[in-house]
Amino acid sequence: MIRTRILTGDAVAEALDDLARLRIAVFRDWPYLYDGDLDYERDYLRAYQSPGAVVVAAYDGARMIGASTGAPMEDHAGDFAAAFAARPEPLDQIFYCAESVLLPDYRGHGLGHAFFDGREAQGRALGRRFCTFCRVVRPEDHPLHPQDYRPLDGFWRKRGYAPLPGVVAAFEWKDIGEDAPTRKPLQFWMKTL
Repeated sequence: MIRTRILTGDAVAEALDDLARLRIAVFRDWPYLYDGDLDYERDYLRAYQSPGAVVVAAYDGARMIGASTGAPMEDHAGDFAAAFAARPEPLDQIFYCAESVLLPDYRGHGLGHAFFDGREAQGRALGRRFCTFCRVVRPEDHPLHPQDYRPLDGFWRKRGYAPLPGVVAAFEWKDIGEDAPTRKPLQFWMKTL
């Protein structure tokens, strides 16, 4: 039976290894093409042990099959503050809906909505006025672009999100088949809570 749990505080720390493995598996696919490792993941996921952070985790029995992370935007200011420098929304009013990862066999059953519902509720509980997330931008003619890939833009728009023109950050990771990390553009989307 599939169930979701809202994890905060110590419960996040207890789930980090499962979350790291899940991120490595799911982000290996398009459009991320991420060649991850557990040490990097453990270091990256430390941001979600901060006050205000949340992980909405989905389980099939005891196995984590999906998860979605979120935290106050100022927890990620080092990475994303420059992208928002020209925006009127103060960082301390933004809740950052970070990654959502879900194993392919469990997609299309409403867990994406549960992931957003849990993170948006956390943002509201913290008194945030805005929710944002970003998605990687890859060229349409990328050699690894699958023919059957369907972007999630329609799903995000139905949830009330819209792209923020010009609000683009860059983040570095190693793609599968590459020898070194490269920077990728990340387009932000936002909604008012």
